Amino acid sequence: MYDYIIIGAGAAGLLLADALGKDTFFASKSILVLDKDHKTKNDRTWCFWEHGQGAFDDLVHKTWDNIYVGGQSLQKSTSIAPYSYKMIRGIDFYDYFLPKVKAYPNITWAQEEVQHIEEQENTVLVSTTAQTYKGQTVFSSLYNASIPLKQKKYPVLQQHFIGWKIKTEQSVFNANHVTFMDFAVPQKGNTRFMYVLPFSDTEALIEYTLFSEDLLEKHEYENAIKTYIKENFGDVAYSIQETEYGSIPMTCYPFYQHNTDRKFHIGIAGGWAKPSTGYTFYNTTQQVPKLVAHLKSGIPLSNFHQKDRFLFYDMLLLDILQENNHYGHEIFESMFKRRKASLILKFLENETNLWEELQIVTAPKPLPFIKALFKRLF
Repeated sequence: MYDYIIIGAGAAGLLLADALGKDTFFASKSILVLDKDHKTKNDRTWCFWEHGQGAFDDLVHKTWDNIYVGGQSLQKSTSIAPYSYKMIRGIDFYDYFLPKVKAYPNITWAQEEVQHIEEQENTVLVSTTAQTYKGQTVFSSLYNASIPLKQKKYPVLQQHFIGWKIKTEQSVFNANHVTFMDFAVPQKGNTRFMYVLPFSDTEALIEYTLFSEDLLEKHEYENAIKTYIKENFGDVAYSIQETEYGSIPMTCYPFYQHNTDRKFHIGIAGGWAKPSTGYTFYNTTQQVPKLVAHLKSGIPLSNFHQKDRFLFYDMLLLDILQENNHYGHEIFESMFKRRKASLILKFLENETNLWEELQIVTAPKPLPFIKALFKRLF
C-alpha cells in the first residue's frame, strides 16, 4: 500500500514527485511513480516566457528576447522585454529530475504501463501490465480525450502540430528571433501558423501548428513544413535531426469535476493547459506548489480548483474559433499589430489588471467578441 501513486513522469508528474520528495512534511509517506517509458528520448519541447531569472534556468536550452509575428497584414519583429522566451528540451528535464526523484528514499520508480484505475471505498487500485498496486491517493496525468467531447457546453478545439528540428548546410536562420506565429501560410478555413525556434544560424525547430477541431494526416503537416522552408529559405539543403508531434486540448471544460478525494488529475488531464494557447509548462510550475500546500492543509482534494476572469476570456475566444475557425489569424494579428508584445504575453500569463485587459480585448474587431459574450450570457 502506497500513500501516493503518481501516474505519468512528464512535467507535472516529475515536478510533483520532486516537490513531495524534498519536503520533510511527506518524509514518512510512501510514493510510487509509474511511467511506461524509459524517458531517455528528447520527445518534446517546453517553452514559456518569464520575467528575469527563474527556477529552471539551469535547464534552459535556449533563450530569446525578441519575437516575430507575421501574417496577411503584419510582419513585426519586436522585443518582449521585460520577458524572455525560454525553451527546455524534454531530455534535459528528464535527465535532471529522474535521478533526483529516484534518489528520494520514500519514492519508488516503476516503468510499467497503467491499464486501469479503480477507486474503492478506502483505496485506489492501479493495474499495470505487470501487477496491481494499492494507493491511498492517486495523481494521474492520463488524459482521456473523449471526456470533454461528450458535452456541448464548452467548446473543444485542439492545438495540434508536427515539428522538425533541422540542420541546414548554409546559414539561413536569425538565432535572435523566435517566429512566434507566422500566419502567412494558407489558412484553409482554419487557424494555421508556423512556429520557428532557431538555435543557431543553421539549426531550428520548425512546427506547423493548427487551432482546430480535427487533426490532419501526417503528410499534410510535413508538406506544409517543406513548403515553408522552400518559400522562406530557398532550396537550402537540410537534414531532419529530430521530430515531435503533439495535440493539446484547448477547452475551458472543468476537468476538476472528475477529481475525488482519492483520485486527482494533473497536467493536461487536470486542465492545466492554458485554454486559449495550449501552453502548459509554466502553469504546471505554478499549480504544483499550490497542490502541495493544499495536501499539507488537510483540506479534501476535491476542493482544489480555481476559476478566474481569465478563464472567461479564454472561453470567449474558443467560442469564436469554434464557430468561425478562420478568425484566429485576424484576432492574433490585430493584437500584435496594435498592442505591445510584452503586454500580450502578460495577458496570456493571467497577470494583467483590468485596465490592461481592456486594452487587449479592444485590439481586435469587437463584433465577434460581442456576439460570443451575448451567446455565452444568454
